[in-house]
Amino acid sequence: LFLCTGNSCRSQMAEAWARVLLAEVVEPYSAGTAPKGLDPLAIIAMAEAGVDISSQRSKSIDDFKGIAFDLVVAVCSTADENCPVFPGAKKRVHIPFDDPPRLAEGAKSSEEALTQYRRVRDEIRKFIEGLPEIIGADK
Repeated sequence: LFLCTGNSCRSQMAEAWARVLLAEVVEPYSAGTAPKGLDPLAIIAMAEAGVDISSQRSKSIDDFKGIAFDLVVAVCSTADENCPVFPGAKKRVHIPFDDPPRLAEGAKSSEEALTQYRRVRDEIRKFIEGLPEIIGADK
């Protein structure tokens, strides 16, 4: 389970990358402490990388209560601080990726804003590629 505040950008990217890159290894989900809908620029940035997230939706952490996850990954500090306990979760980690919408606030164009989204998208992909090692660390 990838957690963020709005479940609009970073956690959605992580869920999608995990689905694409690790389909045989994980069953990914994402949620937010205060879901607010998909970020249109996140959809564009992921599409540029060949990953379609346009049909994903923002979900609340309440949608997943009672599920025993192998791994819970908080991708932002606010979600990490406000995340409920997931009984049965084998491992929980905090990987604080920068918030693309916040970084892009002063952008003069969508293209300029997308620069931030692309950077974080690529950082998340790199993290997901190393996820099997994190999951296997407890074994």
